Amino acid sequence: MAKKDKPQDPAADGKSGGKMKIIILAVVALLLVVSLTIAGTWFFLSKQDDTPEPSAETKQQEGAPVKQAAIYEELTPAFVVNFSQNGRARYMQVSVALMSRDQAALDALKVHMPVLRNRLVMLFSGQDFNTLVTPVGKEMLRQQATASVQELAQKEVGKTVVEQVLFTNLVLQ
Repeated sequence: MAKKDKPQDPAADGKSGGKMKIIILAVVALLLVVSLTIAGTWFFLSKQDDTPEPSAETKQQEGAPVKQAAIYEELTPAFVVNFSQNGRARYMQVSVALMSRDQAALDALKVHMPVLRNRLVMLFSGQDFNTLVTPVGKEMLRQQATASVQELAQKEVGKTVVEQVLFTNLVLQ
């Protein structure tokens, strides 16, 4: 007995060809959408770049306040304080810089430098070692120091001269 060959169904080949056409159309549509998105983004961004920005002179003439350059005053020598942690002596060395934008007011604050240094020493010596080990603890200490210096400046000079207190070096032992 001979095997009967089944005739191949031409519709079966058409199904895989039809699936291939759908896949190709989907890829082409996706590429078209991506291309249009990129072209639209480029069009809108290049349109914004064409608008001229007002110059510094124009801004100044319009009455917009001009931000002055920052002035930094290093407090030397560095602060070295000790504090105890569970009966163990700990030490901290902090180099501090004051950031201001008004040289005359900063010079007026320098007259009160002994009071300022005393406030910072008392603040630094009252800290907890476990808190200072973390970056958040260091940032909190920096913010407390800024608030303390600004409070002193407001009291003695009449305005908050110091914009920020910056730690240029901080060593814990």
